[in-house]
Amino acid sequence: MNDALKNILERNSHRNLVEPAPTDEEMHLVYKAALRAPDHAWLRPSSFIEVQGKGLQKLSKAFEDFALDHFDNIEPEKLKKYADAPYRAPMIVVLVNTPKEHAMVPEAEQMMSTAAAAQNILLALHSLGYGGIWRTGTFALNNKVNKFLGLNNEQQVLGYLYIGTPEGEAKRIPDLDPSDYVTKWTS
Repeated sequence: MNDALKNILERNSHRNLVEPAPTDEEMHLVYKAALRAPDHAWLRPSSFIEVQGKGLQKLSKAFEDFALDHFDNIEPEKLKKYADAPYRAPMIVVLVNTPKEHAMVPEAEQMMSTAAAAQNILLALHSLGYGGIWRTGTFALNNKVNKFLGLNNEQQVLGYLYIGTPEGEAKRIPDLDPSDYVTKWTS
């Protein structure tokens, strides 16, 4: 088995992510990999907000302000959970999709391009010895969060990649039988 296929088969989502985060040089390569995702008509719908250091405080405040603005009578524990969410990893990459008007490329296809870019990011990180987990939840696929992140109304947050060095034992990857998921039309 070649190294590329081994990287794909061994990639796993890690919940416990600690310092160090990837360097700027490593992230440059990771973003280059992201931009190799399928992109019909080269519309370039994908962009990313990289958050680390004091940026985590800014993201925490954005989550907290959003929650205060959109949830009536929010429990203090829930508000704290939202405010603490960015501190689960030393780096977060916000996945932003900006759909472009195009006669042959629907918005859904452009979202899939950004999702493919996210997978490329996770695979590139794994190949460099880092871990990541893609989280969605309250602050994704929700255009109301845009103003708190400095985005316009047409943009969509598809999720948040929490990134760092895996700590602890990796979760077990299930041994799936592809024949349970593949239908073959051969004749």
